[in-house]
Amino acid sequence: MAITITAFERSPDRGKGLARDMRVRWALEEVGEPYEVRLLSFKAMKEPAHRALQPFGQIPTYEEGDLALFESGAIVFHIAERHAGLLPDGANARARAIAWMFAALNTVEPPIFDRALATILERDEPWYEGRLRLLEDSIRKRLGDLSRHLGEADWLDGAFSAGDLLMVTVLLRLKGSGILEEYPNLSAYVARGEARRAYKRAFAAQLAVFTASSG
Repeated sequence: MAITITAFERSPDRGKGLARDMRVRWALEEVGEPYEVRLLSFKAMKEPAHRALQPFGQIPTYEEGDLALFESGAIVFHIAERHAGLLPDGANARARAIAWMFAALNTVEPPIFDRALATILERDEPWYEGRLRLLEDSIRKRLGDLSRHLGEADWLDGAFSAGDLLMVTVLLRLKGSGILEEYPNLSAYVARGEARRAYKRAFAAQLAVFTASSG
């Protein structure tokens, strides 16, 4: 059965690969599964037809036969469980990879995403500078812990896994901020993720949508 995902018709990230459909595209490219993309305007995202798939009116969604999923982490987990290549075979290693998936989304991403929103929505507010310092302190604490764990390894726990896929997509939001660059091993880690052929295919596909919408 054909897989269909949803994505922004005009992504607010301007083709930088930060929208969360990128995670799903990358996962599908890693496991070699073809997929179709249904592009949505911001208006269409809030209409009943899409909310029936995504109660919060966001992207991405994933449809395959009679299965409809939302939340990028849940979709990547589903793909990883169904297809070889994103989760280790051994039970313990598999459990650790899943733990890293949760760590990426629940521990590392929140202050990074909040910082991104603050720089867009709160820049003119009187509390902006103080809030930004608090968020960046929290980010540095998380990155310091992550950097110590990674050390000189290529990936978080042996071979590349869905945990790395999600962690790299989270850290990409910090590129150019100066914060990620404070941790050379994490910068190199992100670069390794970007160098994967599956990532490049997913990025090119997402960029093509933005380029077409801007033409």
